Amino acid sequence: MSEDRPQSPSPAPATGHGRTALVFGGSGQIGAPLLARLAGLGWDIHALSRDPRPQQPRVRWLRGELAQPGTLPAAVDAVLSCGPLDAFSAWFERGDVACRRVLAFGSTSVDIKQASADAAERDVARRLREAEARLFDAATKRSVDATVLRPTLVYGAGRDATLTRIAGLARRLHGFALPSDADGRRQPVHVDDLADAAIACLDATATHGHAYALPGGETLPYREMVARVLAALPSRPRLWTLPPSLFRALLAPARLLGVAAGFNDAALARMRDDLVFDDTPARRDFGYAPRPFAPTEAMLTPPTAPASASP
Repeated sequence: MSEDRPQSPSPAPATGHGRTALVFGGSGQIGAPLLARLAGLGWDIHALSRDPRPQQPRVRWLRGELAQPGTLPAAVDAVLSCGPLDAFSAWFERGDVACRRVLAFGSTSVDIKQASADAAERDVARRLREAEARLFDAATKRSVDATVLRPTLVYGAGRDATLTRIAGLARRLHGFALPSDADGRRQPVHVDDLADAAIACLDATATHGHAYALPGGETLPYREMVARVLAALPSRPRLWTLPPSLFRALLAPARLLGVAAGFNDAALARMRDDLVFDDTPARRDFGYAPRPFAPTEAMLTPPTAPASASP
């Protein structure tokens, strides 16, 4: 992102006025509030889903997925993606749907994991980096205005893989353990703030051709972040702080029991690292204003599965 662009005023909401949008990942944790905002502003929305979805005002659900999207509109005003960026960029590169604007969510993992000790994590960063480049290149060739948004640690819908998982383990075990050196700083970001950011970006010309980090509105140590998660639960689970050597010794059996499945050594090492991103460009170019981290139980509780609509 260029740092020498002139300051621009906060854009007005992207009022629909009959405009049309095609949304991928509309049933996800970011996509759901984004659909609600687009509909509330008068956009007519085509949203893709693998499964039947309940009817929503101004939303037409289409059956399919990025690899096999089925019948899509020939042209829309904007295409938005809240799903996997690599799959979306490959689809967008084909040019199946004409549009003037494209906005896609990526991840700050493009920076965080590129030097990871774990090969799979380095591959994630590589795929994100290549997906962003492919998206911007395709957009330039088609004269489409493109923006990529990179959230940090997402929470708020009970569907994230980090804070909601911590809350679930704490409920189950009546507490949660951390190594005493888990003091790396974090910036958890609420899904509603990400949906608001996407809406603000749509008509913000300063964002064309750029990627933006979207951190939350507060930077706090990992231990404090977890402490606030536990404090949000009615049972008030305890936070146990262990010497790093003891924590590592207990991690192996915890993995075997499935308690720490998927928690690799690279993730453990990152607890000590500051994963902090500058939101100044986003604040300047589209008025980004994320909230401080104040989780509630509802934000950390997985939703019950909605009833599917008839095929």
